[in-house]
Amino acid sequence: MALIVQKYGGTSVGTIERIKHVARKIVATKQAGNDVVVVVSAMAGETNRLSGLARQVSESPDERECDVLLASGEQVSASLVSLAIKDLGQRARSFLGHQVRIETDSAYGRASIKSIDSTRILNALRSGEIVVVAGFQGVDEQGNITTLGRGGSDTSAVAMAAALGAGACEIYTDVEGVYTTDPSICPNARKLARISYEEMLELASTGAKVLQIRSVELAKKFSVPVHVRSTFADVVGTWLVEEDESMDSVMVSGVTYDKDEAKITVLKVPDRPGLAAQVFGSIAEAHIVVDMIIQNASEDGTTDLTFTVPKADYKNAIAIVQKIAPIIQAKGVTVDPDIAKVSIVGAGMRTHAGVAAKMFQILAREGINIEMISTSEIKISVVIDEKYAELAVRVLHEAFIEKQGVL
Repeated sequence: MALIVQKYGGTSVGTIERIKHVARKIVATKQAGNDVVVVVSAMAGETNRLSGLARQVSESPDERECDVLLASGEQVSASLVSLAIKDLGQRARSFLGHQVRIETDSAYGRASIKSIDSTRILNALRSGEIVVVAGFQGVDEQGNITTLGRGGSDTSAVAMAAALGAGACEIYTDVEGVYTTDPSICPNARKLARISYEEMLELASTGAKVLQIRSVELAKKFSVPVHVRSTFADVVGTWLVEEDESMDSVMVSGVTYDKDEAKITVLKVPDRPGLAAQVFGSIAEAHIVVDMIIQNASEDGTTDLTFTVPKADYKNAIAIVQKIAPIIQAKGVTVDPDIAKVSIVGAGMRTHAGVAAKMFQILAREGINIEMISTSEIKISVVIDEKYAELAVRVLHEAFIEKQGVL
């Protein structure tokens, strides 16, 4: 008998009919001889609705109270899925984050999981029950309800699979797997049969929405087999696996874009030690994640410091930087929210020369100016004007994937 953790996203449980469909899939997995733990998201649109209610009450709603509010969406889904399973004649029990004791830090709205107490889940499984856990939520040391950020149910599921030593973590969603790029932009996008943890980490960090980045980090750290597949089509999806030699033959596995970032520039700061520490230390204290960073020194002894942050956080980041600006003697602060990050990712970049040059040539040919560049062993990212994002994705996908082939 295997233990399988299944996660169902918001679209999968978006209506009562879909919840009943999900329940039948869960029951079928149980009847195949498996123990089953299910992690569910809020019904599609519910988190946005609840966030909207908070903003109607307050222009700047308290983060702790927002987490209490938003966590209720998953509570509804967990109870409805459990009811649907029971209606099919199977035993089921739902748990909320604080009942399981998914302990997190106190970073409201973007909390990180510290530990999971699996005792109650294991007891329920031993008694023959299907366990349904509310995703996206946990509780801090003081007993406050916390949430894990957008896509947090993915992280809940992978963390649960790691804590329980599950044979597999199945992430059910509204797409059939991980694609080489967004199929709505490139009709020739292809589904990958498998992808390495490292490549998926880079795809998730550069805009791919199929998995939350922290869920991939956990899967890699604990070697959790993850299967991304469709709730609505009974087909094999994409497996996240350890990298092997065959993957090095594929130069680029995916092209991503992200329009949810903003660019901030601190102008003409005296170029001295400790500058970056002052700026980014204050931003880190506000739990704002910085992505790309460029520092340009000039002959007059000053430097411009440019970096990107999530668009949802840029107003807070600007407020922080503007407070610091007089202290560090900056001449000004500018922001550009109309940018996009476009990236190519592939394990084969380690063994193929000239990938960056080819990428830059392709973009130049289309008249697309590059504002920032960031690289890793298996990724090249550029910041460009937002209006060119989809064009960039299409031409890069055509050049690197459609004409090269993938696994």
